[in-house]
Amino acid sequence: MSEERDVLANRREKHGIWTGEAGAYANGFRRSDLAADLHERHADEDKAALETLAIETAVAGRIMLRRVMGKASFITLQDGSDRGARQIQCYLTKNDLGEEAYQRFRDLTDIGDIVGVRGRLMRTNKGELTVHAQTLELLNKTLRPLPEKFHGLSDQEIRYRQRYLDLMVNEQARETFRTRSEVVRVIRGFFAERGFLEVETPMMQVIPGGAAARPFVTHHNSLDLDLYLRVAPELYLKRLVVGGFEKVFEINRNFRNEGLSTRHNPEFTMLEFYWAYHDYRDLIELTADLLARVASDVLGRTRIDYQGKAVDFGARPASMTMLESIVRFADVSEAQASDADGLRALLKGMDLQVEEGWGLGKLQSELFEARVEEQLTDPTFITGYPTEISPLSRRSDEHPLYSDRFELFIGGREIANGFSELNDPDDQAERFRAQVAQKEAGDPEAMHFDQDYITALEYGLPPTAGEGIGIDRLVMLLTDSPSIRDVLLFPLMRPLGMVSDDG
Repeated sequence: MSEERDVLANRREKHGIWTGEAGAYANGFRRSDLAADLHERHADEDKAALETLAIETAVAGRIMLRRVMGKASFITLQDGSDRGARQIQCYLTKNDLGEEAYQRFRDLTDIGDIVGVRGRLMRTNKGELTVHAQTLELLNKTLRPLPEKFHGLSDQEIRYRQRYLDLMVNEQARETFRTRSEVVRVIRGFFAERGFLEVETPMMQVIPGGAAARPFVTHHNSLDLDLYLRVAPELYLKRLVVGGFEKVFEINRNFRNEGLSTRHNPEFTMLEFYWAYHDYRDLIELTADLLARVASDVLGRTRIDYQGKAVDFGARPASMTMLESIVRFADVSEAQASDADGLRALLKGMDLQVEEGWGLGKLQSELFEARVEEQLTDPTFITGYPTEISPLSRRSDEHPLYSDRFELFIGGREIANGFSELNDPDDQAERFRAQVAQKEAGDPEAMHFDQDYITALEYGLPPTAGEGIGIDRLVMLLTDSPSIRDVLLFPLMRPLGMVSDDG
C-alpha cells in the first residue's frame, strides 16, 4: 500500500509540474492516422522506400511501452483502431525534439499517459514500422498507473467493475464487444431485408406486461404516479400490429427484478419481432436462418465451439415437445409425466417448492427446468409448452392443454422464445384474470390485467407470430463467454463490501 501511495504521489507531482507549465489540458492536437491504417497502407514498403517517400503523420494514443535511453528513446502508443494492429512505435531523440522537450518527455511521462506525436514514417533495423518523432505533446497526464501486467488483466472482479481498464489492456475483451456490435448490426440488416420496420416502445409503463417477471418500480413526481420499467415490449409491439404495421422488430433493454448469476443480469438486451399472417413454425425456420446468418457474417463460419462443445448453426436444430424431452432426459415415463399427483410428489422429493394450486402444465414446466434444460447442449427447439404457463400464446388446436409455442436452447440456456400469438380477446381476458388471481395469491411474477391491450385485441389482431431472442446470451455463444458479465460492458455488481452469493 505504501508503494502504491508513493507511485500516486510521484504522478501527482509530475502532473502539477506539467499543468503548471502548460496551464491546462491540451485540446488542440489533431491526429491524421490510426495505427491500424498505417500498418495496412505501408505493409509492403521497406526501410529505403519509406525514407524516399518521407511520409508525414500525426498519431495519438496511450503510452503502453516506454524505453528511455540517453539521447534516444522508444514509446509504443495504443489508439482506438477497430481492426488490425492498435499500436504504433515512435522513435524520439534529443536532437529532433530539442533538449528541453526531450527532457520533459523523460521526466514527466509514464506508461498510461496520453500523447500526440508528429513525425515521419520509418522502419527500424528490425523492420518495425515506426514514427520518427519531430514533436511530442503530452495530452493527458494520468494519475493512476495501468495494471502492473499491462498486457493482461486477470482479476475478474476488476475487469467487471472497471471495464475501462479491461478494455485498455485485454484485446479479447475489446474483440468481444466489437463482436457484440456486429451481431446487432447483422440482425438489423437481416430484418430490414425482409421488410420489417424497426420501432421503439416505452421503457416506462403504467402496467408492466409481456412476460412473467417481477418489475422494477419507479415514481413520476409530477403525475404522482408509480411506473414500471418494462419487463418486455411485447404488448406494445402487438398493438402496432393491430394498427397495421404487420412486420415490426425492436432491439432494446428489458428490466427484471431478479437475481444475479452467470446467465442473468437485471438489465439485458432483447430482440423482439412480430410477423402477421405467420405462425410459430414459420418462426422456427426464420430463427434457424437468422442464427446461421449472424454466425456466418460476424465470425465467417457457422460452426463454433462453446465451452469445449461444437455448435453448428448451419445445421437445422433438433426439435421435440416438452413432454418428449421430459421422458427422454428426466428418466420418467410419459404416463408419469402426464400425472399431476405423481409429478407433485416427484418434485417434492427433489426438495423443490411446489404450490398446491399448480396444474399439470406448471408441474411439467418445473420438472423441465429442474432436470432437462441444462442437458439441452445441442441446439434444440422445445415445442408444446403448457398453456397454463403461456398466458399470451395461442392454444394448440389439436391439444388445448398445450400452446403453439417453442423455446430454443443451446448450451443448456434458453436463447429464444416464440409462439403463435393469442388474438382472441375473450380468451386473453380470461388468462389475464387467472394471472391476477395468481398475483393476489402471492406470485410476484404474475401479470397484471391490461384492459387497453384487451381493447386493442377487440379491434382485431391478425394471425401473428412473435418471438424474443436474448442478445446477451447469443453473444455469449458467439464469443465463447461463460458468463453474461463477459458480454455486458457494465454489468450490475454488488457494491464493494457486500457479501456476495452470486452464481
